Amino acid sequence: MQPPEQADIHSESFLHSLMRRQLRLSISCAAAFLLVLLGLPLANYFLPDLMAIRVVGFTLSWLILGIGFFPAVWLIAWFFIRRSIALEDAEVSEVQRGNEESIE
Repeated sequence: MQPPEQADIHSESFLHSLMRRQLRLSISCAAAFLLVLLGLPLANYFLPDLMAIRVVGFTLSWLILGIGFFPAVWLIAWFFIRRSIALEDAEVSEVQRGNEESIE
């Protein structure tokens, strides 16, 4: 009798599943980035009176652009990296759990 075949973390099905989950994550992070990127011009166009308010000597649009844009992009990048690593770890642990069950 042959032992049951163990799941391989380098198999096509494993990599395909991981790539599909990371693609969903990438699309959601890209959408968030586009929202941040296009949000300021849209706010300037649709809410010109609000964006012209002076805060600490700057208009609100320049303040958001100068102070808010880069932290928002860094936050999106941080979220992407953390979730990507978590997805990889979850996939590996799932395969390892499947291997342990097939051994028993």
